[in-house]
Amino acid sequence: MAREFRSQRVEAVVLRHSDWGEADRLLVLYTREMGKIRAIAKGVRKLRSRKAGHVEPFSRVNLLLARGRDMWIVTQAELQESYQSIREDLLKTAYAAYIIELLDRFSYEEGQNQALFRLLVETLQRVAGEADPFMAVRYYEIRLLDVLGFRPNFFQCVECGKEIEPLDQYFSALQGGVRCPHCGLAAGSRPLSVKVLRYLRHYQRSKYQDAIRLSPPESIRPEMESVLNYYLTYLLERKLNSPEFIKEIRDSQPE
Repeated sequence: MAREFRSQRVEAVVLRHSDWGEADRLLVLYTREMGKIRAIAKGVRKLRSRKAGHVEPFSRVNLLLARGRDMWIVTQAELQESYQSIREDLLKTAYAAYIIELLDRFSYEEGQNQALFRLLVETLQRVAGEADPFMAVRYYEIRLLDVLGFRPNFFQCVECGKEIEPLDQYFSALQGGVRCPHCGLAAGSRPLSVKVLRYLRHYQRSKYQDAIRLSPPESIRPEMESVLNYYLTYLLERKLNSPEFIKEIRDSQPE
């Protein structure tokens, strides 16, 4: 029988929080040590609380947790990184919300996944540090699919198995990959241009620093974003909220 610790130190990213009782907050955390968990931060809504600024969404924190009757209780909180540059930029805030929403929707309270935690932290750092977060977010989507076991096949037709040629193709969310022109557009598939496919393949087989050496032109970015969102939404079987937030911010920005 596994030993249950009465207290636990964790490194965590705050995914979201909600009010709990009169002065507390319920935190949803993604931790390096235990994966996704819930914890109560007592008294953080009081004006004099020292923990309040340490447990805001997408903050990276070190926490000491004590085991309560039903869930963990935050007894100590130390802020590692607030990602201030994200908080000061509305578009970056929207991208961070998207990153968090994807992880939250795809993950369950089922134990440690250090690869997922590392991907989350690295992506927040990239969004915070780069002038254009588009590539960091697309790379995150590709790697998230890998870690979760939903790696799309961009190299062979998922219907006939033949190598994909440098032509416009189709993408099937149902089959999890590209269908060649010969196999045609099936139910649940959508057109995929060869230009976008080249970038998706490049991102899938490259380390981040190699991937971002090729920046997608503005003309194909909407399609690249759309096809990944289409596949992620299909897997989740529900619409994501943050893409609309991102679109609203982009539309409100001057040319």
